[in-house]
Amino acid sequence: MPELPLYQIHTTINFNKMDMPVNVPIDDPNADTEWNDILRKHGVIPEKPPSPTPMIEEAMLHARELAHENRLEGKDLDELDELEDEEEEGFLAIYKQKRLAELSALSQKSVHGHVYHLQKPDYSRDVTEASKESAVLVNMTSSNAESRLLSVLWRQAAEKFADIKFCEIAADMCIEGYPDANCPTILVYKNEDIAEQIVRLGRLRGMDTRLDDIEKLLVRVDAVKSTDQRLRSADEDDENGGRSRIKTGNSSKAKVEDDEDDWD
Repeated sequence: MPELPLYQIHTTINFNKMDMPVNVPIDDPNADTEWNDILRKHGVIPEKPPSPTPMIEEAMLHARELAHENRLEGKDLDELDELEDEEEEGFLAIYKQKRLAELSALSQKSVHGHVYHLQKPDYSRDVTEASKESAVLVNMTSSNAESRLLSVLWRQAAEKFADIKFCEIAADMCIEGYPDANCPTILVYKNEDIAEQIVRLGRLRGMDTRLDDIEKLLVRVDAVKSTDQRLRSADEDDENGGRSRIKTGNSSKAKVEDDEDDWD
């Protein structure tokens, strides 16, 4: 049998009237027994910690209540309209007003909508200083296949997220002698500093990179909130494969079907 843990208890030994320590074996100090209650009363063993079960149940109840209160978060105006017969009118109106306010605020910030083609003398003003207001994303590009692919996606993202400044510059114009093998290089500026740097598209999905990969990057660098209504839904991706104006051939290489004269 395994040895029982021993706890020392001071008691009075009658034959010599002296207070002496006695080792007391405890089968299970956490058990609810009369003997353990006596030992706890005299401070021999510590009090049992409170059961976590009530706290866990309370946390789960709170989470369910919160989920119920926020059940309309993330739904756009059309989806809210579809719930008119299911939700209380006043509660639904609160979320509709919230969506309208979000759309109004976004409209005021949507001042870009296209890719800015940078010149080196303007880089500090158009990128570094501009990043004090909001995130600025720079595509350092060349003429290789990944660069051409990213340029297409860059234009699509700029049109879709017109509140974000998307810029593009020839890599060797930005940094003299910058290796073509490192292109494209994505630089994300926030508060006048580089917050993220991605060399080539390997960290995304290489030549299989698509618009929703750029969107995930925007969320990761906090340029777009994960609840933003403009983000692609899974259904959209399933319908078009997530490749807007991009087609994958038998070789699994993405082929850009864009304006060819852009590269003349």
